Amino acid sequence: MTASSTPGGRDLVSQLSALTTEAFRPDLADIDRLPTLDIARLMNAEDTRVPAAVAARLPEIAAAIDAVAERMARGGRLIYAGAGTAGRLGVLDASECPPTFNTDPERVVGVIAGGPKAMLVSVEGAEDDPALARADLDALRLAPDDTVIGVSASGRTPYAVAAVTHARAAGALTVGLACNEGSALAAAADHGIEIVTGPELVSGSTRLKAGTAQKLVLNMISTITMIRLGKTYGNLMVDVRASNDKLRARSRRIVAQATGAGEAEVEAALAATGGEVKNAVLVLLAGVDGPTARRLLTETGGHLRKALEAAGAGRAADGAGGTA
Repeated sequence: MTASSTPGGRDLVSQLSALTTEAFRPDLADIDRLPTLDIARLMNAEDTRVPAAVAARLPEIAAAIDAVAERMARGGRLIYAGAGTAGRLGVLDASECPPTFNTDPERVVGVIAGGPKAMLVSVEGAEDDPALARADLDALRLAPDDTVIGVSASGRTPYAVAAVTHARAAGALTVGLACNEGSALAAAADHGIEIVTGPELVSGSTRLKAGTAQKLVLNMISTITMIRLGKTYGNLMVDVRASNDKLRARSRRIVAQATGAGEAEVEAALAATGGEVKNAVLVLLAGVDGPTARRLLTETGGHLRKALEAAGAGRAADGAGGTA
């Protein structure tokens, strides 16, 4: 007896047939016969639909971001949970926060069905195991100020739905990001976000438009949350972690852009602050020393604008650099 002939298998086939992300497009049935350039044009045309689908859900996205930022400002964590492509996108977004925003690696976390191994190879059956999601979150010791974002193109993946359900029962904030309307994942969460991207160029391959939509939304959630938390000054990455030559060069450029200072002044300020960009900007714009800059930033929760205001340098800072 095949899986599809079992009662459970028939139910799953029925569920999948109702999902737009799984729909078959008869107009593309002969795509394999087309010249490569024509296929590329078709794929590119399909991809252009994604930003509009995201735009249609911006109010829901913004509401979720404000809720996430409020909790992170109180010390909470941002946790992504998903399987397959969706899980990998969550881990990717989490891993990029420390170098970009100098966050503690434990503040933004990605968990994927099947564990770290699943980042590289498929772990069979992991996405179908709700108990696995609960165990992965229990290992993180969820707190009420944490946020768990379940990510699933179909919106029905048991691992993602169980993660959100379990987190909500634990008192954490929950967000469900799916690419089908009426999804179980969105219904289970405090904030449901459904980005309807439609059938894929290759039927059911949700690493395509659905994956792109998920990446765009996760970019928004993490980036705008960090902006709300004062991790940028204007559009400058003043909390960047200068861990390599490129980022050290970027740090010098950011300080110069934020302050309008010359190369020698920038180098001196960075030297006085142990290479901390935000502190160096404060030293130059407020005319304080390194220890004072550190104290002001500590007192204002790391918000550079607030620290400048506290130092009485807010008016001068508004006119410096031209980008902030």
